[in-house]
Amino acid sequence: FSHIGISVPDLDAAVKFYTEVMGWYLIMQPTDIKEDDSAIGDMCTDVFGAGWGSFRIAHLSTGDRVGVEIFQFNNQRNPDNNFEYWKT
Repeated sequence: FSHIGISVPDLDAAVKFYTEVMGWYLIMQPTDIKEDDSAIGDMCTDVFGAGWGSFRIAHLSTGDRVGVEIFQFNNQRNPDNNFEYWKT
């Protein structure tokens, strides 16, 4: 595979963790993406469906070249139980 996506509650804290602790490389600084008629806006609507509004994203890479997209969505919520291992 070429990349994975991870949704996080705090993009800046996640970038700091993955670069400083895990040693991943920052490829694209945290960026705001808005729902509009731009190429990136249209692509995100294809992926997330209409009404996603906006989010922040950063692109990183592991040492063995696996790309990682980190997303911070505006309506993000932390689940009460963040270890529901029986759910897929």
